[in-house]
Amino acid sequence: MAALIRPAAEPDLPTLARIYNAGILGRNATFETRLRVPDDLRGWLAGPGPCLVLQKGGSVLGFARGGEYSNRECYAGILDHGVYVAPEAQGRGYGAALLLALQEAARAAGFHKLTSRVFVRNSASRAAHRKAGFREVGTHLRHAQLDGEWLDVVTVELSLWRAINPPSPSAPKPESP
Repeated sequence: MAALIRPAAEPDLPTLARIYNAGILGRNATFETRLRVPDDLRGWLAGPGPCLVLQKGGSVLGFARGGEYSNRECYAGILDHGVYVAPEAQGRGYGAALLLALQEAARAAGFHKLTSRVFVRNSASRAAHRKAGFREVGTHLRHAQLDGEWLDVVTVELSLWRAINPPSPSAPKPESP
């Protein structure tokens, strides 16, 4: 049975909280430490970006969502995103599938860029992002503390505009330094 990716809905909130809380407790995906209840995530359904779930065999096994990158008007069109897969479903390519679906949904909603920060040590998330076409822009050293330990993060981004409007083959090439 193939996995289905669809917009998240109100009945999904308890499962989204369970999956997100597993990410919090795993200490490999977020600096957050406070566990969430479904009501805490209700705003995800309203946007600003899409919130998608991956469902297989009637069970939601992961989600991807786009949230506000900044409230400054100059950054309108950029989504800060997250992707989480239930521990029992990791290693099956669901993270990359969710990221690809998030790209399409964000593009359809008029956004032009997705960005996030991934723990340097989170090799699975970094691999999923690369598989989905993201590039690693750079590393923020000692970005924040988790359980008293300073952690580095890699900033990832994907330009949705370039995917819609790739450079023309006849476009001038950038000059070499």
